[in-house]
Amino acid sequence: MKKPDAAEIAKRWARVGASMLPFADAATKELPLSRLLRLSLFQISVGMAAVLLTGTLNRVMIAELGVSAALVALMVGLPLVFAPLRALIGFKSDHHISVIGWRRVPYIWFGSLLQYGGLAIMPFALILMAGGDTGGPAWFGTAVSAVAFLLVGAGLHTTQTAGLALATDLADDENRPRVVALLFVMLLVGMLISAIIVGILLSDFTQTKLVRVVQGAAGVGMVLNIVALWRQEARAPNKTSKKENSPAFSDAWSAFLKGGNPIRLLVAVGLGSAGFSMQDVLLEPYGGEVLGLSVAGTTVLTALWAAGMLAGFAFAAKRLTNGFDPHRLAAIGMVIGVFAFAAVVFSAPMNSPLVFRTGTVLIGLGGGLFAVGTLTAAMELGESGGSGLALGAWGAVQATAAGVAMALGGSVRDVVSALAESGQLGPALQDSAVGYSAVYHLEIALLFMALIAIGPLARHGGAATPPSSRKFGIAEFPG
Repeated sequence: MKKPDAAEIAKRWARVGASMLPFADAATKELPLSRLLRLSLFQISVGMAAVLLTGTLNRVMIAELGVSAALVALMVGLPLVFAPLRALIGFKSDHHISVIGWRRVPYIWFGSLLQYGGLAIMPFALILMAGGDTGGPAWFGTAVSAVAFLLVGAGLHTTQTAGLALATDLADDENRPRVVALLFVMLLVGMLISAIIVGILLSDFTQTKLVRVVQGAAGVGMVLNIVALWRQEARAPNKTSKKENSPAFSDAWSAFLKGGNPIRLLVAVGLGSAGFSMQDVLLEPYGGEVLGLSVAGTTVLTALWAAGMLAGFAFAAKRLTNGFDPHRLAAIGMVIGVFAFAAVVFSAPMNSPLVFRTGTVLIGLGGGLFAVGTLTAAMELGESGGSGLALGAWGAVQATAAGVAMALGGSVRDVVSALAESGQLGPALQDSAVGYSAVYHLEIALLFMALIAIGPLARHGGAATPPSSRKFGIAEFPG
């Protein structure tokens, strides 16, 4: 028997290595793995910007710069102004008129510029808002900070909407679930890595470091987006010609509403997103205040949530590839979410950190299944050529509902806690957990309402999609 030479051994190892990579089997001849991973870099940029807006800068403005919490909440909420416009952005990218022949690239490019511009001026604006001496009116710093947050919000939503639409254009039907899972994983990776790096860089806070870190993030995001879109979209002048009869947004929206019962899906997306997001800013305080966990103990919650989310992505990719209905998958995620929040509620009377941590993992698992399932269903609604509109509608509802829910969750917790501590709810409810528990019960109710909304779609969707002939192995595991 002839022994393989060195070249043959190298080729075999190369094949083994590729098969062990996450999402290797999602690659096709038209969309190789290197191109797929490069495309997903725009999600890392979006995750980095999201961490800066809702995490790092939120804390810096209150703790280090002494900005009032109400003003900080207003600033952090400003990017949501553009969330409802994602459907319009997606529609415009579907019917963009261009001599060059690109539909998605211009929107990713200009979204990247807006995000870069907002982050570039943001640290200076925050310092001015915190009381820097400008020699001008006192409101100047606040106004510039508002403009910076608006720019980042506009760029973030534009880039993500057009990027998801481009991914839909490039991925075929069989590989789309795996591409969806990969994009969500990269968003999560971008958030986790950015939170760690930015936290380390700003551990010894100075205003100079704030400028360097935020402007550095602006530059990194711009580079990532350029690399992500480079040579991804093929030029197709026939699709972007002025001669094409481009429909009005109202006509396209009417046509969109007539196919696949999208209203019911979007209602489920809104209710489910609100149900999973209302506790985002309350989970760690709950662990510390109610269960007495240390700072290190509550910090671990993020890792537990991320682990559950990754498991949800892996399971979703496998089931959807085998032909499972995405509506049913989203419904399973909501049911898991109901049990997850119930576990969090019962952890207080049981005084059990283990039950609390288990609930945290299940929140991530259910949220992952729900997100991938509903996004895949939205992608299927856009298969006829309106992927930008469909994904924009999904993103608009998801982002708006999540943002409103987070703000509402904090308010509900504060109001109910104040009533409980004052004794107006009775002696049995004079407990620090009551305010948090009210939010978790409200989330359970929202998830039940979302299940009611998506139920007919899951029932009629069934298992009509034939299973994929491709295998699902370790290469499918997302990250």
